[in-house]
Amino acid sequence: MNNIHKTILVVEDSPAQALSLQHILKEEGLQVLWAPDGQVGVAMARQHLPDVILLDVEMPKMGGFEACRRLQADEKTADIPIVMLTIRDDATTASHGIDLGAIDFIPKDAFSHLVLLETLRQLGILPHTGSLGQCVVEDGSGA
Repeated sequence: MNNIHKTILVVEDSPAQALSLQHILKEEGLQVLWAPDGQVGVAMARQHLPDVILLDVEMPKMGGFEACRRLQADEKTADIPIVMLTIRDDATTASHGIDLGAIDFIPKDAFSHLVLLETLRQLGILPHTGSLGQCVVEDGSGA
């Protein structure tokens, strides 16, 4: 399935991390837009109306929490799913992001790209790929 019609806005102040995300997402057939801070991200979201927004928490000019709040308050962007990515992995930070309207909160670690891709599958942005990542539950009957 070709997902080139699906657009993701990556709002990330680190060019290296943005390029890494862009590479991973383009490999999946997605169109990727990049904004270097929350202020530009909010403007780009209003202009392009992406299918999903990946939003870093800590950025200059406007952080991810404020950007999320503004995106959720704007009727033009309120229905766009927001996934927050951050180096911070504490429950308070995650809870705050979810309270502001983010649909997922992914700590940046060695597995974050796998979690992100699965979140995009759950949102219907990417197709489900078969057996990878599925759990097998045994009922104990030996069958």
